[in-house]
Amino acid sequence: MLSSILLLLAHKHDSHTMIRPSLCLAILAISLSSIANDHNHGQQKEPVARPRVFLDKSRRVVEYQLKRLNNERLLLVERKTNDKKYVPVYEAILARPAMSPQYREEAADALTKLKSSSVTAEVLAALGKLKETRQDLRTAKQLNRMLFDQADFEIRKQADAFEAATEGKNQLTRSAGYAGLIAGGKTDKAWQLGSADEAATLDWLAGVAYVPDANSLRPNIVELVGSASADVRKSATHAISFVSTQQGETFKLLAPLVSHDAFRNAAVATLNSIPTKAYDPDVSGKLLETLVAFAENTPAAKRTSNSFLDAMQLADRLFAKVPDDAAKSYRDRLSEVTVRVVRIHTVEEEMRYDIPFFAVEAGRPVQVVLTNEDLMPHNLVITKPGALKEVAQLGLEVGPNNGVDGKQYVPNTDKVLFATNMVPAEQQEALTFTAPDKPGEYPFVCTFPRHWMRMYGVMVVTEDLVAWQKNPVKPKDPIGSNRAFVKSWRVKDLAGELDAGLRGRTASIGERLFKEATCLQCHKIKGQGGAVGPELTDVFKRWKGDKLAVLREILEPSHRIDSKYAVRIVVTDEGQSVSGLVTAEDKDTISLLPNPEAKEPVVIEKDAIDEMVKTSTSMMPKALLDRFTKDEIFEILAYIQAAGGQAR
Repeated sequence: MLSSILLLLAHKHDSHTMIRPSLCLAILAISLSSIANDHNHGQQKEPVARPRVFLDKSRRVVEYQLKRLNNERLLLVERKTNDKKYVPVYEAILARPAMSPQYREEAADALTKLKSSSVTAEVLAALGKLKETRQDLRTAKQLNRMLFDQADFEIRKQADAFEAATEGKNQLTRSAGYAGLIAGGKTDKAWQLGSADEAATLDWLAGVAYVPDANSLRPNIVELVGSASADVRKSATHAISFVSTQQGETFKLLAPLVSHDAFRNAAVATLNSIPTKAYDPDVSGKLLETLVAFAENTPAAKRTSNSFLDAMQLADRLFAKVPDDAAKSYRDRLSEVTVRVVRIHTVEEEMRYDIPFFAVEAGRPVQVVLTNEDLMPHNLVITKPGALKEVAQLGLEVGPNNGVDGKQYVPNTDKVLFATNMVPAEQQEALTFTAPDKPGEYPFVCTFPRHWMRMYGVMVVTEDLVAWQKNPVKPKDPIGSNRAFVKSWRVKDLAGELDAGLRGRTASIGERLFKEATCLQCHKIKGQGGAVGPELTDVFKRWKGDKLAVLREILEPSHRIDSKYAVRIVVTDEGQSVSGLVTAEDKDTISLLPNPEAKEPVVIEKDAIDEMVKTSTSMMPKALLDRFTKDEIFEILAYIQAAGGQAR
């Protein structure tokens, strides 16, 4: 590391780059200090020491120091709101990938005090520092959530800041500017600015993804789908996927684009997001012919690409909208060139698959592609009917090292029919098999410990797939839940009724709902429950009676994570993935408790670790209460409040 720094300084000198001697010495001193810290890190059982950062140096030097720190060490740097020298620290926290929302909010609030600024201005400035990498795009999504979670009046008040942002450094800033104008009621102004030239139009379209309600923008987006610019047409085709009205018309509008190489991928992606019930039968027939011909003309080597798989997923959805004879003819043609594909994605932070069930034809080949969009590893295991819970329990027992064929948490039992490996974040795996001969409802589940309670679905095996797709019958819930989706609850949905909503509640009802929501599996309350999450009996006392803060903790579990409950993800040099809470760590090993039911932690030799990441994601999934009504959420919250003896 030292030799690299010296070479860098020598290179700058040789290339006649102006660099002050004081800057060279400062960088060298900081680097030596960091090397010493890095060497000591992990060699002691004690917590990581506070890094030594020279905040009295030039901004360039301070930013260099902070950039070298990982998130955990960055958060150990001293920070106060009474001296502007701490501004770079807060700015680094605000824009840093994988940072918990609690720290982003703290940083934004601190910057507004130190700079006499606003949350809007600071978030927009942070967006301006990001690049369009996958990590930074995820960070941009979180920052935009901060922007548009502000009160409506605050968004309206910041119209000038949003308008200025439309001329920002990068598209992430500019698109947020357009989204802010639209969300603040300045839709016409945003359209006027966004229509100035092609570059502005592309920024306006990118902003549609961040607008809380994009339905009013449909006429403008439809106009742009017909643009003479190929880039604008593709962006508009993507943007209209965020419009939930007139989806049947959107289907008709985009279907012809599938026959064009330049627009196929964008059109297919949006068409796949539209409910099948909105598909026009006549248009579906023509589109299906286009897709089958596309498959027949695609070289075999390109039939495994994601874009091809997406196109085949769309073709599969179209079979339900065409006559039986035509559907069977098209399916026979497709079977000559490709295996039927079912694409399943995980949903970030929600511990669930994006589809609850799918159907296959008995005795026919099928390929299931699992794409993991989450930060936690997941797998997909298909079981015999009625065996979901048993397989999940057996998977817990075999753990990360003793699974069948080396597959983590996959037990060696005839009740497991097919299984993927544990798929790491942002990766995918294809599972190709011949469907069972016997029709029935075959559960699929993630067997990573404790995921089975939410992360499951059903593979329906039917004798006639075409007939089933014409009249699909929702299978029974394999774990017996009869709860339907209610709403993706946000704090602002309940905040205005919080005080009144907690009054007059019944403890026995709240206790029953608390258990039904599986909260007791991880949290203790009044001496009962698991110990993976924080004790909840006195949570209102710890939050000094702040009902809104406790509500946020329930609805947004990754908003604030106590360090001792932060999940670590470890990838070994053999490719195995283990995640959990750290129970012990010394210079040679680290011990992880992977789930609430684990009797002993998993001990991993540090020499065998290829990568270890401390995530900003809670072990508790987001959207846990999306199947509960507003009254039921208030009952649960009131029960927790009463458990600690807090007045309502």
